[in-house]
Amino acid sequence: MDRSNRPLSPHLQVYRFQWNMTMSMLHRFTGVALAIGTLLLAWWLIAAAAGPEAYAVVQGFAFSMFGRLVLLGFTFALFYHLCNGVRHLLWDIGLGFEPSVAAAWGWIAFAASIVMTVLAWLLGYALRGGL
Repeated sequence: MDRSNRPLSPHLQVYRFQWNMTMSMLHRFTGVALAIGTLLLAWWLIAAAAGPEAYAVVQGFAFSMFGRLVLLGFTFALFYHLCNGVRHLLWDIGLGFEPSVAAAWGWIAFAASIVMTVLAWLLGYALRGGL
């Protein structure tokens, strides 16, 4: 086959933007964020085993404004990855392939992850006794 007649690979410039593209990218980003967040969880567990001084350092980070933002992002990543994973499981059994249904389930997964993140943080603050 002559090289000039070979088809070119599609590129992002070829495709029209779709919500499912964003959902796919966000799913990958949250997977990476969860892997990095697991290192923070390991840091917390190791510090808890190392003693009160090490644990105080981790708690100081976790309760700082930056630490809370990191934990908020980790919480969102966890719930988004969960909700979008359920959406993928539905695809695995053959449901929701129609473009309108796939887009709707994408919005539902995104909204559900936000709602679950807010509820988890509200519950956490309520059990802790407020801000």
